[in-house]
Amino acid sequence: MTASTPKLITDPHLEAPDDFYEALIDAHQGLSTEESNAYNARLVLVLANHIGSLAVLREALAAAK
Repeated sequence: MTASTPKLITDPHLEAPDDFYEALIDAHQGLSTEESNAYNARLVLVLANHIGSLAVLREALAAAK
């Protein structure tokens, strides 16, 4: 990677991780397993679009594995 290529941030970076976790759990309330899985898939795609960099996304895929 070059200096100008974005890199996956793996150090703690959320400004309010507990609040995010609570919001994520709340978003799943009342959903069936199938609906919850579909919601997660849509969320991943929305966040991937926000990130935008294929290199960073590939790093994230590898890190999550």
